[in-house]
Amino acid sequence: MNLLHHLNPPQKEAVLHGEGPLLILAGAGSGKTRVIVHRIAHLIKELGIPPWQILAVTFTNKAAGEMRERVEKLVGPGEAPLIATFHSACVRILRREIQRLGYDPNFAIYDDKDSEKLLKEVVAELHLDEKRFPAKMFSSAIDECKNAGLLPGDLPTSDYMQEKIAQVYTAYQARLQKCNAVDFGDLILLTVRLFDEHPEVLRHYQDRFRWILVDEYQDTNPVQYRLVKLLAGSLRNLCVVGDDDQSIYRWRGADIRNILDFEQDFPGVKVVKLEQNYRSTRTILTAAGSVVARNRGRKPKTLWTDNPLGEKIVYRRLTDERDEARFVSREIERHVRKGGDLRDVAVFYRTNAQSRVLEDALVADGIPYRMVGAVRFYERLEIKDILAYLKVLDNPADEISLKRIINTPARGIGHATVDKVGELAAARGITLYEALREASSGGLLGAGPRGKLAAFGALMENFRILAGAVSLAELASRLIQETGYADRLKGERTPEADDRLANLQELLSALEEFDRSSGEKGLSAFLEQVALVSDLERSDAGVEAATFMTLHSAKGLEFPLVFIVGMEERLFPHVRALDDPHQMEEERRLCYVGMTRAKERLFLTNARRRRIFGQEQFNSPSRFFDDIPREFLDLEEERQGAGSSQWGTFGRFSQGSHDTDRHNLAAIFETEIEPDFPEVEVVPDEAEDAVYLGMKVRHGKFGVGTIRKVEGEGDNQKVIVWFNTVGPKKLLVRFAGLERV
Repeated sequence: MNLLHHLNPPQKEAVLHGEGPLLILAGAGSGKTRVIVHRIAHLIKELGIPPWQILAVTFTNKAAGEMRERVEKLVGPGEAPLIATFHSACVRILRREIQRLGYDPNFAIYDDKDSEKLLKEVVAELHLDEKRFPAKMFSSAIDECKNAGLLPGDLPTSDYMQEKIAQVYTAYQARLQKCNAVDFGDLILLTVRLFDEHPEVLRHYQDRFRWILVDEYQDTNPVQYRLVKLLAGSLRNLCVVGDDDQSIYRWRGADIRNILDFEQDFPGVKVVKLEQNYRSTRTILTAAGSVVARNRGRKPKTLWTDNPLGEKIVYRRLTDERDEARFVSREIERHVRKGGDLRDVAVFYRTNAQSRVLEDALVADGIPYRMVGAVRFYERLEIKDILAYLKVLDNPADEISLKRIINTPARGIGHATVDKVGELAAARGITLYEALREASSGGLLGAGPRGKLAAFGALMENFRILAGAVSLAELASRLIQETGYADRLKGERTPEADDRLANLQELLSALEEFDRSSGEKGLSAFLEQVALVSDLERSDAGVEAATFMTLHSAKGLEFPLVFIVGMEERLFPHVRALDDPHQMEEERRLCYVGMTRAKERLFLTNARRRRIFGQEQFNSPSRFFDDIPREFLDLEEERQGAGSSQWGTFGRFSQGSHDTDRHNLAAIFETEIEPDFPEVEVVPDEAEDAVYLGMKVRHGKFGVGTIRKVEGEGDNQKVIVWFNTVGPKKLLVRFAGLERV
């Protein structure tokens, strides 16, 4: 049978299993997708199962598309089984049957923004205070209810908050139905409700889908579990594939008990373990297995591989997050100089806020990178909002920034009011900011809008006075608090809001760092640096690049070279897990997932001190290091002895003292820190004082740097120079005193 070629014995066993429940425990890199695809092909080609009787469910449209293509290659063109996401499969059912629940078949599907807008209307109709009961808080709570399979009538109302959630949930569902609309959570919940309330419909689909396969079963939530169990019915021809060691989405509602208890839920189940790993070296695989083996809530399994032993896992403990970022950047540069491909490199972190320092380091060293599952730090919504406030304080004529913040957070200044102020500005030939101040006291607007504009104007004027008296970090901190921006996020009580608050704290850390280290002080200098970073980042679009992502986003991917940064107590494992055994086990699984993404080389780093949430912390190394056998770790730092410098990890300075003057070290590094520029093919002007892209220069104050941009000519010629000590600087050439290196 060609279908069995290149399959190992457990894979063949899973493919050839006939009727009855089947649990495939597929370890990381064990070829689970191949098994699913070959099992579907076996059912069709060898057992003669009609394709329309097969339903295969996975979690992403991309995974479903790839699976369909691979099945078609094995069975040839013709009728294909239904291979879809949970949501897509449910949409098909609801389009045919939803009228039984009082909806029309042409129902709309609301996305998150549509749902939030409707929820805001519901909150207003119920006369609830938006500040105390923000729509996003209810959105998160309702989503949790739907993931758990709970309808409004199922909710407890034993306390005031539960009562309000039940009230809003009930009204929200009524409004959705009035609009003939459903949200994403409804797609599965309403299908389950349909099956519960109409047994004849359930029997029809049980007869239709007599063979069911579910991928990534460890990520299913209670309502998805209920759907699968209903469809499997008495036939129980259910094959689920997953790995309890890779269950990392508890915060999304995933319930690891679905896979751990599968044998109890489906007695007589056949269990097949895929334990041969085809991805990682033996060193990486054994080390990762040692971490996850400490968990109690898991199925016993031991992954193994025929791959080479490979290099030891590099462990480095750096002085702070900036040193950690520089270490990562230099190791990536070393990889490239040895002929490696940037696309082979991935950098993982526990929280999105950690990316800022890493981004700064790679930008400073001219290393292109791309973000997966996240927006670049300075492009994130909350960061752009606060930067817009700072831009208006620095330059009140900045109309774009002013329009962004005038009603952010909401303060009752609508578009109509702003348009009238804009008309006044155009008629008088003044800036929008000046017109705003005039309109707040004149007769152009009614008393209500005038008062709101006056309050906003007074707020901004107070901040402009404050800007000249306090540090940038304190200015931004007070701005975040006194505008109500922080309170709005805290009121949402959602994981997304928590992440945004963490990003704002990271912005404050960036401002503190700028206050301490920058040669030039002041708000204008900081905003210039941010603008230059963003500009240079955009110029890297479409080129070979390293990959940045959170550990949660890394699942299902693989890279030859992987860095996991920030491996410290309170960060990874996360502080929220320290007092929760279940969350701690998930953190350990997350570490396992991150480590097993690496094919050839793995770097694990942490810092002795780090600014987290605006405070400097001195956290001990992650407890996960205690689980890794020492013989698998490259502990170069230990070989140097106590008190050795973190710079020892770079080789040349392995004997350097921790007390070595940092300025002198920076000066040494500047001669080599910048990467080569093979893509820049310019012929330098023969004139001795000419400047060009890629040119190494020395500045009397900032040290050695590299010219990244040249603007203008003659006396007005300006250059953007990247200095390792202070980052980007825009200099007028005739006054800069640059020396060619």
